[in-house]
Amino acid sequence: MKIAALGLQHVLAMYAGAILVPLIVGEALGLTVEQLTYLVAIDIFMCGVATLFQVMNNRFFGIGLPVVLGCTFTAVAPMIAIGGQYGITAIYGAIIVSGIFVVLISGFFGKLVRFFPPVVTGSVVTIIGITLIPVAINNLGGGQGASDFGSLANISLGFGTLIFIILMYRFTTGFLRSISILIGLAGGTIVASFMGRVDFSAVADASYFHMVQPFYFGTPTFEWPAIITMILVAMVSLVESTGVYFALGDITDKELKEKDLSKGYRAEGLAILLGGIFNAFQYTAFSQNVGLIQMTGVKKLRVIVVAGIMLIALGLIPKIAALTTIIPTAVLGGAMVAMFGMVIAQGIKMLSAVISDSPENSMIIACSVGMGLGVTVVPELFAQIPNSLQILTSNGIVAGSVTAIVLNIIFHMLPNRSKKQQTTESRKFAEDIV
Repeated sequence: MKIAALGLQHVLAMYAGAILVPLIVGEALGLTVEQLTYLVAIDIFMCGVATLFQVMNNRFFGIGLPVVLGCTFTAVAPMIAIGGQYGITAIYGAIIVSGIFVVLISGFFGKLVRFFPPVVTGSVVTIIGITLIPVAINNLGGGQGASDFGSLANISLGFGTLIFIILMYRFTTGFLRSISILIGLAGGTIVASFMGRVDFSAVADASYFHMVQPFYFGTPTFEWPAIITMILVAMVSLVESTGVYFALGDITDKELKEKDLSKGYRAEGLAILLGGIFNAFQYTAFSQNVGLIQMTGVKKLRVIVVAGIMLIALGLIPKIAALTTIIPTAVLGGAMVAMFGMVIAQGIKMLSAVISDSPENSMIIACSVGMGLGVTVVPELFAQIPNSLQILTSNGIVAGSVTAIVLNIIFHMLPNRSKKQQTTESRKFAEDIV
């Protein structure tokens, strides 16, 4: 029973993050309630499968650490953009190819990490949070294009949920604080039900059990701009996971070698590949579960195995998945503000450690974040270039990420004059001014 309780804690800690991605993407693409229920269910199911892949630790894949995998928020905005231009089947074609790509590069990705130092990954994470905030605000108002957008009821529910989450975060500690988003979603939905704004028909209509099926949304289609976008997202996710691997290695006193990292990357690639086949998402290691391990001090792999099995079981029960689809859009928006704001905070935290290291880092951050935000606000900037390229140039995350990677190469990786020579010249310039 103790192992089961500890496993349930991990499920609850990651559950809000796991269900938000399919809910946001599904609603943005205009899926039906039945389709949205399947999307949530298969996502939870695949989170469990992906987690077990990492725990297995066999000759070919699995890092053998207490890692919990969930769908990455990095993919939300790109998937919405791809679905809007090419359709939902292009999303899954791109995810399948990105999964194969990750499996193929898993053996030497450790060598590519140098292209993703903290100044790049911190910029990317910050851009992701910034570009997602408009989605949160639109939902808080009731959903973009809703007839009652910005109504008093929607505003009250959205901000009420956000305030409740803030209060939970301020006045609780430990596990309750770690699931404050989940409690806020439940609380906001309960209040909304008393206001007559919750439709329970989706839960009533959902079955008690279903089997997952490949290509539920149709045969995948393959578009190069979409594929390149999702490969870039996968690379960033691998960098995020690398940080989690080393954090867990430190917690569990396990020295990670290159082959361990390769097996971890390969497990994620297989999870992404299966995610594309069964119409789920790209996966990454969830840092919130690392915090839970630090808090409880329980490092046993058995606990994570139990959590993975629970997620698989939950994913086979559509009625539970349907419960998440009845959350009012405004309530979801209130929680999104907190969730996506925390993504921005995490990015700023990563950047704070490197921004003062060199003036070059400040320029990388300034241009990449500026480009990411600018393209998000004014996506029509590149309206005159070929349509096949617009999904890359009109996506703030991709534009900002590419800017950060290129500038990092220019400033830190190309042959350059020695720092000593630069410092001497800077001092001489200052003396000449004086």
